[in-house]
Amino acid sequence: MRWVLRSKIHRATVTDTRLDYEGSITIDEDLLEKAGIWVGEKVSIANVNNGARFDTYVFRGDRGTGIIALNGAAARLGEKGDKIIIMGYELTSEPINAKVVLVDDKNRVVKEFVY
Repeated sequence: MRWVLRSKIHRATVTDTRLDYEGSITIDEDLLEKAGIWVGEKVSIANVNNGARFDTYVFRGDRGTGIIALNGAAARLGEKGDKIIIMGYELTSEPINAKVVLVDDKNRVVKEFVY
């Protein structure tokens, strides 16, 4: 069994940081659906701006808002405007094809592909 990348939202822009909030990352529901990421799922985050890497779990954000909010302790690991990569993994004994969603500066989908 191996942990294999299953889904990725690439270069999303952090829209908010909320230190006094339950720990997690809030992601626009449209992006969750496109990437195949579930509410409550553990995800890994890589902050392109500062190199921070961390794991957290997903909250659903309002559909169509483009929200990508770092909440609780995660809010210390990024700032509004930072570019992040959000990755979901699957434990499997077989190779799988990852769903990748590329977004623009307003977190709107510009390209989707599988690799």
